Amino acid sequence: MGRTLQNTMVNLGLQNACDEAIYQVEEADDWLRYGNPWEKARPEYMLPVHFYGRVEHTAEGAKWVDTQVVLAMPYDTPVPGYKNNTVNTMRLWSAKAPNDFNLQEFNVGDYIEAVLDRNLAENISRVLYPNDNFFEGKELRLKQEYFVVAATLQDIIRRFKSSKFGCRDPVRASFETFPDKVAIQLNDTHPALSIPELMRILVDVEKMDWDKAWEITQKTCAYTNHTVLPEALERWPISMFEKLLPRHLEIIYTINQKHLDHVAALYPGDVDRLRRMSVIEEGDCKRINMAHLCVIGSHAVNGVARIHSEIVKNSVFKDFYDLEPEKFQNKTNGITPRRWLLLCNPGLAEVIAEKIGEDFITDLSQLKKLLQFVDDEIFIRDVAKVKQENKLKFSAQLEEQYKVKINPSSMFDVQVKRIHEYKRQLLNCLHAITLYNRIRSNPTKSFVPRTIMIGGKAAPGYHMAKMIIKLITSIGEVVNNDPYVGDRLKVIFLENYRVSFAEKVIPASDLSQQISTAGTEASGTGNMKFMLNGALTIGTMDGANVEMAEEAGEENLFIFGMRVEDVEAMDQQGYNAKKYYDRLPELRQAIDQISSGFFSPRDPGCFHDVVNMLMYHDRFKVFADYEAYIQCQGQVDELYMNPREWTKKVIKNIASSGKPLELKPDKRGREMVAATLV
Repeated sequence: MGRTLQNTMVNLGLQNACDEAIYQVEEADDWLRYGNPWEKARPEYMLPVHFYGRVEHTAEGAKWVDTQVVLAMPYDTPVPGYKNNTVNTMRLWSAKAPNDFNLQEFNVGDYIEAVLDRNLAENISRVLYPNDNFFEGKELRLKQEYFVVAATLQDIIRRFKSSKFGCRDPVRASFETFPDKVAIQLNDTHPALSIPELMRILVDVEKMDWDKAWEITQKTCAYTNHTVLPEALERWPISMFEKLLPRHLEIIYTINQKHLDHVAALYPGDVDRLRRMSVIEEGDCKRINMAHLCVIGSHAVNGVARIHSEIVKNSVFKDFYDLEPEKFQNKTNGITPRRWLLLCNPGLAEVIAEKIGEDFITDLSQLKKLLQFVDDEIFIRDVAKVKQENKLKFSAQLEEQYKVKINPSSMFDVQVKRIHEYKRQLLNCLHAITLYNRIRSNPTKSFVPRTIMIGGKAAPGYHMAKMIIKLITSIGEVVNNDPYVGDRLKVIFLENYRVSFAEKVIPASDLSQQISTAGTEASGTGNMKFMLNGALTIGTMDGANVEMAEEAGEENLFIFGMRVEDVEAMDQQGYNAKKYYDRLPELRQAIDQISSGFFSPRDPGCFHDVVNMLMYHDRFKVFADYEAYIQCQGQVDELYMNPREWTKKVIKNIASSGKPLELKPDKRGREMVAATLV
């Protein structure tokens, strides 16, 4: 991976637009400013990485010449296992300019310019792109991806050659055993250049026959798909490749040609299939589809939850599945219980250990033993007590940061994740407004008090996501300052959401919101963290929610809304948001309030884009699930009024969060481990 100097920290600040209210603003997180005591620079393993240049075809084969060289400096960080006497090494790479970088400038006397130009090389590892599920297509990003791939592959091959196991030669010369010793897991398409880079090394440097090199590459690489959203798929312009990585473009062309020849032989005359399965996308701007390259160049392809893996097979890569069904499998994501229980929630971990011992720490399926204590009054009391203590502690932090009085006995209703239309924070907003309107119209009625917390970052260039944050803060401004509402409802946007903050909010949460449109969230892992920490889930049948409901029993989660089949059927007949707007008075009232400027009185048109999207361009069908969601939230309220029954469901969820391991041999006979749910 790249050792980027700057990550992006997101805080909320004031911007002079749209009612002068709170928007997301980004600032650099200079995390290495004071050094990093855990890392060790390894200059003795520094490696050259090449860019630009041209390709010469000679009798000895292809040569990539006249390149610009950047040096990759390795930094090693130890990663200790949990009480197992194992320490792994994470190696990150930092870009350094070589001493002769742009030295030709010296010849014309511009020494200063030449020295300053060294920054251009070192910019490669200066900043991490903060986008999530959104492809931007910047040249610097492609440079970063190739930089870490090229450095890592050189390192892998150096270590393979120098390894003495099973080889008597001073330097290992044969690559026959390479796939037995090396596994390259392509975690999404970002390291997809591993495929053409490994081919370049084997063919151009090691002088291997193409077919043998391709066999080794396929056996070595496997691909994990992480999203089905079309806007997230990496599709690099050929013109960019031609300039930056000319030899890799030639290799990709050859891979694609051989692949299409194979498809054409199996499906003669099916030109449309060839177009759909090509790595090269034709059009005004020719592009390379990196996901197709990953599928073709890998021996195994997996999704990250069972429902997602089915969508991968039946929709995203259907043609590839028809061609090679044995490649496709599922590996449901998981989380570490060391961080997400022991570290962040020691009180709960202790209560569990008192009942079932400490074996669950390394074998989470042991949590099933908690089911025998579901009716144990002392255990119910202890679990509820830990939750209340976590809530009191978190309330104090919130009050200090946001100057809003929190009712610690209110339901802590939490949705924390990246801000994205498909995750439907807007559905949560509509529920908050609906609750507010109900309290306002019937102020003497008894309501279950709620503190609704929404947190997450928006990609810097994602306008709609930033408007969603603005809407959340604007709703909070109105609701939290309305004397009629009091402590029955609060709406808080949690700034700068990050892992260290998640460790505080998740143990204090009562309700976990996992409400993406069915078929859009690949897996999710926050859902598992909340489940393990004693929050109940309100969610759609999407991502890992499906397997969570299967393990705990659907009756122990609050499941609502359309299933994948319903969404597909609606896509066929067409989604009409206005139909729901006309039929549902509470929905209409909420939308009219947003539209009229009720939540942005100094700029009534502020949320025009949000309303326009919801009414006419909503790919994620917020209104279609509104009614079912509001009804389901009513069931949440009902159960919360019965603390004993609520806590019994909590215990059932915790007990079901350690889904057992599945062991399957892969195509090479190696034992592959499917990650546990948690």
